[in-house]
Amino acid sequence: MNISKENIDNLNAVVTISMNPEDYQPRVDKAIKDHAKKAKIPGFRPGMVPPAHIKKMYGKSILVDEVNNLLSDTLNNYLNEQKLEVLGQPLPKVDDKKEYNWDFADNFEFNYEVGLAPEFTLDFSSKDKLAEYVIKVDEETLAARIKNIRRSYGKMTNPDVSADDDVLYAELTQLSPDGSVFEDGISNTTSVRLDQIKDEAIKASLIGLKKDDEVVLDIQKAFDNEAAKVAAILNIDEETAADLKSNFRLKVKNINRLEEGDLNQEFFDKLFGEGVVTDEAGFRAKITEEIEVMMKQDAERKLQNDIYNYSIEKVQFELPDDFLKRWLKVTNEKLTEEELEGGYKDFAQNLKWTLIENKILKDNNIEIKYEEVFAAAKQSLDQQFRMYSPQPIGEEQLAQYAVQYLQNKENANKMFDEVKALKSLDYIKSVVTLDKKEILYNDFKELVK
Repeated sequence: MNISKENIDNLNAVVTISMNPEDYQPRVDKAIKDHAKKAKIPGFRPGMVPPAHIKKMYGKSILVDEVNNLLSDTLNNYLNEQKLEVLGQPLPKVDDKKEYNWDFADNFEFNYEVGLAPEFTLDFSSKDKLAEYVIKVDEETLAARIKNIRRSYGKMTNPDVSADDDVLYAELTQLSPDGSVFEDGISNTTSVRLDQIKDEAIKASLIGLKKDDEVVLDIQKAFDNEAAKVAAILNIDEETAADLKSNFRLKVKNINRLEEGDLNQEFFDKLFGEGVVTDEAGFRAKITEEIEVMMKQDAERKLQNDIYNYSIEKVQFELPDDFLKRWLKVTNEKLTEEELEGGYKDFAQNLKWTLIENKILKDNNIEIKYEEVFAAAKQSLDQQFRMYSPQPIGEEQLAQYAVQYLQNKENANKMFDEVKALKSLDYIKSVVTLDKKEILYNDFKELVK
């Protein structure tokens, strides 16, 4: 057997594999004998079917399978031995001029297109500067958070007059264009939260209402034409809600208000434990600290994203784009040309980042250990569990969940990739200059829009 590679350019090559009967015949003979031992054919006892009979009946299909298996093994071994870093998978070149009899005497020649990973260097240094934001809590954000917490521990009241953020328990009745009640129209009694009303003028019209007061409501305008919300309020399907043009009469049945909890010692102890916080200043400081911990995570995500984009821009190299597009089409049969062109840029950027990651780890002898992947899986699962229950799961049970999670190959690969990304980002952070910048939370939100 002969195998050779011809470089088309720095990013594309063709690998040619030539084989004759002496190369594939031993594998074919073995496959025929194995098939004969397992075959159940009328007229023959199990395991006693003559190989010649199997060859006569199934020889050509067995030959095709074994030649393909030999091709796959040979190509993979060659790429590994030559230490060729390929992108995607080799694609067989179709040659309509070549025809084979598949009669156990053919000399075969197969050509494969190969996309090669580009060669490049990394030159990150202290000359590279990136902003590392330190988010500070602004008064508006702090006030909103404190309000939500106090309301969570508050009590429900029924005031006489509606105010901002109240909930109106109201009867909604569909109206005709002339303002009369629409016969057999939509009617529903439900809760209407004023903080969900999008239109400020409509919201203002619902403030200052008393029990049994009535107003005409443009429900589409009130909820900014969001069919899902209109459907929920009226208890109808979304398709009907989307086409709805009518106004509604809103009649107040009751007014509900969630009063904010008092800032007293009982309230502080419920939140933080007995005696941890003793006054309003300490309460505000504690909430500020908790918010800034969450904001630190937001700032870290921003920095990671900035490093990713900076790296993609800084490290310049080409990819075998035409080959990769053909490969994507072959491996995703339902992929349209429009989808391919629309999504290829993101695919290429992610591939480029993967190559940068691989080079960072290789050049700096950075290893990824199972213990690190296991720890990352535990942390990820712990965060998921905390979304549903504030009570943390025991360390031993969490470890068992992590073991089960990583037994799934897809999950294990996902966690490996996450650890690899973090190690690559940490390396870049260690060599570039991070310019710390304080920024208010509202300004930061504008920055990441």
